[in-house]
Amino acid sequence: MVATVNKIIPFSVVDGPGNRTAIFLQGCNMNCLYCHNPETRAKCIHCGACACSCPTGALSFENNLIHYDPTKCVNCDTCIRACPHGSSPKSTDMTADEVWHAVQKQIPFIRGITVSGGECTLYPEFLTELFTLAQSHGLSTLIDSNGTLDFEHCPDLLAVTDGVMLDIKAFDSEEHKRVTGRDNRIVLKNACFLAREGKLYEVRTVVSPGLFDAERTIIQTAGMLSPYLSVRPIRYKLISYRPMGVRTQYANTLQIPTSDQMNYYAELLTAKGFKDIIIT
Repeated sequence: MVATVNKIIPFSVVDGPGNRTAIFLQGCNMNCLYCHNPETRAKCIHCGACACSCPTGALSFENNLIHYDPTKCVNCDTCIRACPHGSSPKSTDMTADEVWHAVQKQIPFIRGITVSGGECTLYPEFLTELFTLAQSHGLSTLIDSNGTLDFEHCPDLLAVTDGVMLDIKAFDSEEHKRVTGRDNRIVLKNACFLAREGKLYEVRTVVSPGLFDAERTIIQTAGMLSPYLSVRPIRYKLISYRPMGVRTQYANTLQIPTSDQMNYYAELLTAKGFKDIIIT
C-alpha cells in the first residue's frame, strides 16, 4: 500500500501519550479556515511555481515535473509559501514498508506511532498495513482524524488501531460547513461509534470566538459522549486558535480566545463528567 507522505517527525510528545513518531500524510477532504498545516491539503500538481523560490537550489523543474533534493533543503518553507495550491513539493509516495523502515530507527525510544495529515484516513489500507507492522513490534497506534471515514465499515483498520484522536470542529452542521466546507453527519456518528467501541482516545475542538458557537459545541459534544466515559476515559483537548502557519487571508481575521474563555469551557466539560481536559 502506498501513501503520499508530507513528513515524518521522529520524536513527538504532542501527538498522543509518551514519545511517538508522527507521520503526516498529504491530502485532505476538508478546507478548515484555521488550518495550521495548509501545505498538507492537496497533492503537488507539478505547476513549477515553487521551483524558482528555493534559495538553496533544492528544487528544480524539469520535463514538467518538480524534483526535490533533500540534501540541499534547509526547511525554510519558502516553497510552501510560494505554492498556490495548498501543497508541498517535498511530499513523496511511500509504501507502508518504507515508512516502517523510517520508524524502526526510533523503536528503543518511542511508545508508538501517530498518523496525521492532512487527513490520513484517505489511505485506510495503508494505515492497516503500517499499524499491523507497528503492533507486531509492540508499538501503540493512533489515528489523528477529521472523522470523515466511516470507521464502522473498517473493522480491519480498527482491529490494529489503539485509539483515534477526533476533531469535532463544530456540533451544528451549518456551522461545521462554514468552518470546513462540509457537514459533520459522519463525524458525529464516528464519535459515538468509536466511544462505544472504546477506540475514542481524544476529542479536539479549536476555539476561535465568532467563527462558531464554541460553548454550544462543547456542551453538546460532551453531552453526547459522556454516557461512554465508563467504557474508556476520553480526553478532551481545547485548542486556542493561533495565527501561526494559517493562510494569510485568515491569519488576521480570526480571533484568539482569552484564557478566561478557555477555562470556562473546561469547567463546562468538568460538569459533564470529563476528567482529562487539556487546554492548549
